[in-house]
Amino acid sequence: MTLTGISLAQFRSWPRLDLQIDDRPIAIFGPNGSGKTNILEAISMLAPGRGLRAAPATDQARQGKDAGWRIRAGCGDHDVETVALPGQNRQVFLDHKQVPQTALGRLLRIIWLVPSMDRLWTDPPETRRRFLDRLTLSLFPDHAELALGYEKAMRERNRLLRDHVSDPGWYRALERQMAQSGSALTANRLKALQAIMASQVHDGTGFPAATLTLLPGEGHADDSNADSIATRLAEMRIRDLAAGRSLTGPHRADLGAYWGPQDMPAALSSTGEQKALLLSLMLANARALADQPVILLLDEVAAHLDADRRANLYDQISELNAQTLLTGTGAELFDSFGPRARRLEIAKHDGASRCMEHD
Repeated sequence: MTLTGISLAQFRSWPRLDLQIDDRPIAIFGPNGSGKTNILEAISMLAPGRGLRAAPATDQARQGKDAGWRIRAGCGDHDVETVALPGQNRQVFLDHKQVPQTALGRLLRIIWLVPSMDRLWTDPPETRRRFLDRLTLSLFPDHAELALGYEKAMRERNRLLRDHVSDPGWYRALERQMAQSGSALTANRLKALQAIMASQVHDGTGFPAATLTLLPGEGHADDSNADSIATRLAEMRIRDLAAGRSLTGPHRADLGAYWGPQDMPAALSSTGEQKALLLSLMLANARALADQPVILLLDEVAAHLDADRRANLYDQISELNAQTLLTGTGAELFDSFGPRARRLEIAKHDGASRCMEHD
């Protein structure tokens, strides 16, 4: 399913934007604060969740928290709309019928890389877990529903634990639900890691291929067997009662990455190699989706790459079955694309973002 165009109304710095999208990469350039990333964020709102900034809907309205915003998109033969009205949760409509956010995961496969993710390998485990789940969702659209089911059951179990409920009858059904959803979550994560590793390019690109692993953390989070997850939850009730929360399960998972002949942990690599590794994973994720179009959003990825790596990145992007949008501060950052990419210049006037397309 390809994106044919997107229209914004009162979203972030954009009072309005109507942008047609085709198969060519789109290089978006302009000064910091001009509204480049806001275009990428708007597209990311066509995926389940809070988008690439993880911002509440009230913070995305151009006219403040008491105002709303609207994003419309053409997606193949479908019309998609997501709306935030004052005082209401974000709503999603597919062909003018309201649907849950999770329906977006089955319609569009959207992945992104933003500057805050440069700290991924040194951030806490939950940051890498969210990153892994975003990659997994692009490959397995049911992942969002599974995560919601698991989290709902875990919240209920945690409430019982905080209330010091000790009757095992209250826990069994919740633990069985956690085990069933958690088993499928873990299986999806493991399959996603295998698919991404199989899609890496190992030589001559300047972007390292890595061995990816699902680390169990402190909660046996790499176990995909529903029976053993349920058994472990039952065995851990006394400890969990003392802690007031669930200490074992897929919600404790972590992502490990090791590359090079010495199996260098990503966290111990240089800042430049960590960035290159992230780009490598994004490209591999897009290749793993080769049988269906993917939307790849790359925010400010070129500035810290040398000329050779930048040229190689653009060559790989041009070969993908992906609709790619990139941002950067200057047009010269995208010279290596040549005529393969469209170029949009973004500027701000009277506090509002404006767009001009260059030949």
